[in-house]
Amino acid sequence: MIQILNMSMIYPNGKGVFDINFNVQEGEVFGFLGPNGAGKTTTIRQLLGFTNATKGKCIIDGMDTRLEAYKIQKVLGYLPGEIAFFDNMTGNEFLTFMEEMRGNNCHRKEELIEYFELETENKIRKMSKGMKQKLGLVAAFMHDPKILILDEPTSGLDPLMQRKFIDLINKEKKRNKTILMSSHIFDEVDKTCDRAAIIKEGRIVALDYIPTLKENIRKSFFVTLRSKDDIEIIEKSGLKYILIDENILEIFVEKNFDLFFKTLSKCNVESLDASEQTLEQIFIRYYGSDKI
Repeated sequence: MIQILNMSMIYPNGKGVFDINFNVQEGEVFGFLGPNGAGKTTTIRQLLGFTNATKGKCIIDGMDTRLEAYKIQKVLGYLPGEIAFFDNMTGNEFLTFMEEMRGNNCHRKEELIEYFELETENKIRKMSKGMKQKLGLVAAFMHDPKILILDEPTSGLDPLMQRKFIDLINKEKKRNKTILMSSHIFDEVDKTCDRAAIIKEGRIVALDYIPTLKENIRKSFFVTLRSKDDIEIIEKSGLKYILIDENILEIFVEKNFDLFFKTLSKCNVESLDASEQTLEQIFIRYYGSDKI
């Protein structure tokens, strides 16, 4: 449903995105991870047909995003990362305007207003960031598009609304919607996406199914030992660890599980807990902030 084919967008200063290749299948939720400035929004602008790529092309539902952008709008819901509203309109006026632009086919509008607890009577200029974000979400979903492109969709939302958003995405997935979701919030990607790509400095550095991405990161174990002698055994083993408390260590294991268990068998272990593996650990790995 979404294809990016060897696409590059290079700005005069040399920055941009380079040789981007990935696709999103029908009924799939695809996560696009990276910090601000990594190239997420540049890639999404290409998908929307807003700019001309230096090379390559993007296709949505079989249509070229530059040549057939007007047709794509009929099947697409889009939430920009930075939403530009008509500030003098009320929420109701803006949604009515969007509805008329789409041919009065927004039969989910009232349902979504209630779901997100959107206050539509206020002028947009008086709305909080979170309320504006909810307005953008309603506008993106209300015509029930089969394809959604969401750029940082939970920006400004409180934890309750973030949870409701995750629930909505999972419901839409069951309805066979195709969703590309750009985010730097690992929890929402972990709980909604089938696959994810990580972009760094304009290039894709990882792309796979979420469980596979998690398998590729090192595991972390919290070990409580009885004495300092046991800590010396860990230290001499060559295992990587940090001291959390007097007798509590966090030990990091990649593929050396045999060494890990053989070493622990020589120690007096009082407790052993495995930490939950998260996408954030993958992200840190690719962005070089992991010093251990």
